[in-house]
Amino acid sequence: MTLRRREPDGKTNDAKSQLSGSDSRQAMLNVRDALILLGGLVAGIGTGILTFFVVHNLPEAVLAGASACAATIRFLDTLIA
Repeated sequence: MTLRRREPDGKTNDAKSQLSGSDSRQAMLNVRDALILLGGLVAGIGTGILTFFVVHNLPEAVLAGASACAATIRFLDTLIA
């Protein structure tokens, strides 16, 4: 993921001269980042649901799902990079 450098006034170069209704349409996320986040969410939700079915403990299932989501995002980011 890349970040744009900020100018001394705190704004990026694009945001200075464009109006809110200008024709420059840019997606907030590119396809690669969206797929990585989607894969992480699917893995996290699946892990959380399966963990809850096994242990019947909601906090433990949430922690398992969150860690699976984070690990999957990191793995996919490395894999697709």
